[in-house]
Amino acid sequence: RLRLHDGKLIKDRRYHLRTYPNCFVAKELTDWLIDHKEAPDRETGIRLMQKLMDHYIIHHVCDEHSDYKDAKLLYRFRKDDGTFPLSKDVKVFMRGQSLYEKLVSVEESILKVREENSVKYQRTFLGSEMIDWLIQEGEVENRQEAVELGRALLEHGIIQHVSNRHHFFDSDILYQFWINFRRRRRLTELLNENSSRALSESPDSPFCLRKLNPEPGNTSFLSVQTNKEIKVVSAVRRSSITSLSGNSNAYFSAPPTLVFPPVAECNPKSVLKRPVTNEELLSPGAPYVKKTLTIVGDAVGWGFVVRGGRPCHIQAVDPGGPAAAAGMKVCQFVFSVNGVYVLHLDYQTISSLIMTGPRTLVMEVMEAIE
Repeated sequence: RLRLHDGKLIKDRRYHLRTYPNCFVAKELTDWLIDHKEAPDRETGIRLMQKLMDHYIIHHVCDEHSDYKDAKLLYRFRKDDGTFPLSKDVKVFMRGQSLYEKLVSVEESILKVREENSVKYQRTFLGSEMIDWLIQEGEVENRQEAVELGRALLEHGIIQHVSNRHHFFDSDILYQFWINFRRRRRLTELLNENSSRALSESPDSPFCLRKLNPEPGNTSFLSVQTNKEIKVVSAVRRSSITSLSGNSNAYFSAPPTLVFPPVAECNPKSVLKRPVTNEELLSPGAPYVKKTLTIVGDAVGWGFVVRGGRPCHIQAVDPGGPAAAAGMKVCQFVFSVNGVYVLHLDYQTISSLIMTGPRTLVMEVMEAIE
């Protein structure tokens, strides 16, 4: 936005006898993205701007178009007309950025390279050390307020425990800034948010798979549908797409290709009777009880399927797997994974968190009281 202001692409423009302040022409902006190597072609440029529209960063000046058209239409950054929504998420992110900038710009910063279990971590600090600094700098009034701020930063993915095992505490536990706010980012990164996940992990939850008669050389994996029907899927797929989509062909003798079916097939009907919001789960007196499950994974996983987002729920459980043995049931909501609060995350992110964590999985779930 600032670069566009500097380049005079954003300016007051007149159209049909009316002046629209601080706006840009979509077609000119697409040209600018290509010229400045922010997008390799027009199609990518349009997708990038649509991403900004979807996240309420830009909009059509009269809100007559909900999509970004590569035409002589006027759009504007919401920051420039006061309509940018300062939600709690945005406020926490901006607070985190402000604290980070303050920490890296001072001499003798508490952010240092530290080592834990022979692994070096960048931009680390001790929990108690951060609390001392926040109080000293007048960022908070007391230690309790500092802990609450630290927890908010962790829950929004700005800081984390170095091995993702703890929430934020006033102790000598080691944390780090997960986001390097000073790294120059390119717009095209918006289209690659999930590219770090291997193909084998997408689009299904990979940790839900269980091997049939586990032995060396076996190429089949067992996946469980919500009605406990068992079907075999080739190991090449590394996912339970077919069984969860209700496909009538139970067995595959030929290895399938690495082409995923349409999105509709990848998202089976939810087991939830109705949508549930985080506010409903967390409201005082809500008919939900929190349970802690310790699940020790076997050679092929934990044996359950997560779906949805904000909050995620348990879509299916392998009746013979570790998760079922630990007390997991369908329709439970995922509250935390290995001490990390996850109510605000989607199931792909939770999948990644579980896959990169320890074999022994500690999950807090919220279950409806019958």
